[in-house]
Amino acid sequence: MSEAVLPGIVTASEATAPGLSEDWLAALLGLLVVALAIAGTAGPDLLGWVVTTSVWTDAAKALAPARPAYAALGGPGALLATWLVLLAMLSAGAAVLRANVLRFAAGFTVAFAIAYASWFAGSYAQLAAVTPADLNKFGLTWSLKLTNEGGFIVALLAGLVIANFFPRLAAWLNEAIRPELYIKIAIVILGAFLAVTVAGKLAFASSLLLRGVAAIIEAYLIYWAVVYFVARKWFGFSREWAAPLASGISICGVAAAIATGGAIRSRPGVPVLVASLVVVFAMVEVLILPFLAQTFLSHEPLVAAAWMGLSVKTDGAAVAAGGITEALILSKAAAEGIHYQAGWLLGTTALVKVFIDVFIGVWAFILAYIWTNHINVQPGQPRARAAEIWQRFPKFILGFVLSFAIVLYLALTAGPDGLKQLTPAIGEANNFRVIFFILTFFSIGVLSNVRKLWEDGLGKLVAVYVLSLFGFVIWVGLLISWLFFAGIKPPLAI
Repeated sequence: MSEAVLPGIVTASEATAPGLSEDWLAALLGLLVVALAIAGTAGPDLLGWVVTTSVWTDAAKALAPARPAYAALGGPGALLATWLVLLAMLSAGAAVLRANVLRFAAGFTVAFAIAYASWFAGSYAQLAAVTPADLNKFGLTWSLKLTNEGGFIVALLAGLVIANFFPRLAAWLNEAIRPELYIKIAIVILGAFLAVTVAGKLAFASSLLLRGVAAIIEAYLIYWAVVYFVARKWFGFSREWAAPLASGISICGVAAAIATGGAIRSRPGVPVLVASLVVVFAMVEVLILPFLAQTFLSHEPLVAAAWMGLSVKTDGAAVAAGGITEALILSKAAAEGIHYQAGWLLGTTALVKVFIDVFIGVWAFILAYIWTNHINVQPGQPRARAAEIWQRFPKFILGFVLSFAIVLYLALTAGPDGLKQLTPAIGEANNFRVIFFILTFFSIGVLSNVRKLWEDGLGKLVAVYVLSLFGFVIWVGLLISWLFFAGIKPPLAI
């Protein structure tokens, strides 16, 4: 992969004038959303108006506000309110970054409209319905089983169409096309969502915690090193490309690739291109792995569940894979006269995935230390100063850690009733995370000229991903899942 700037990826943020860094801005905006969600538990609901999109066959019933208290807005009203608030918040952020605010606002309006329309289309039941219960609910005999995260792919494709067939529109949108900013805000909000997930399953998590953490550490020390070696030695990628690629394949896809890019100070186009591959291949895994699990692991259900968490590389796709696996294995077990309690397989997948996500911040710090002290050391300075490590450390990860710590503390000290209030409030904030993810993938598409990217080596990037994921990551994940979870069965239904 050439060391020159990719001709197919040029980001607006690269030309930003000095000011508050994008990392700090992302941390502040993400924490603002989380703070509003928390404040809503002690007073008026401040985020319940945010739009949500359910899996649908009747388009008129797809959109709705997050909370019934705002039902009077209706779906279109919630969508309008969401756009207005995001427009105001992000336009203020654009001003802080010293961008052209009017151009940003105009571009963001169009980008939001196209991106959310993509999410809406991706939530159509024929594309998104996953479990047998979903199919029955909508009267379907089949679906592509993409989950509503298939909307990310639709958004990516919409952006690609604009980039490759409407270059003038892509250029006009450029000021608002900021995938790094959007994904970093999403990661900060993700910290709060993970916290209530952990707190809500604390009793379950405590029984499997040590096994899950040990499995994750062992798996990812193997995964990362092997993918990095393959990318460097077999395909000739630079360190700048090999590190985000290794993190994207081995840890948690999009978030890990972005965090790694920040830690090693790669060019912005590097991790966002890796992120686009992560989403596509996660959907492929969702379509294949649960059925392999049902066929070969029906008598080791928790091995199958942990395997989904260790192998599928986005949160939504991993949980969807866990849900499909649970439905398939419980159905097969019931046919054999074994009736397991529902929820344990899905809970195991979620537990493993949660601790993988937490590992992102730890790994970003480790890589920042290694890069500053051993790889990108300044001439005449054999070891980088502690201040340099701090400068390289992706600051939005501090927002992620802070949102996780604050919400986990509140969840564990609030008692059962307090957790019941906090969980839906953070769920409202999580709707913003989804929207920022949609904007990220639309932006990735708009910044990607396929012809130029292919000429510059995109084919090699896909080859590394396919070889690494299907050549050993999936199978090492299966082996480690077996080592730590074999012989453990979920409780039987009474």
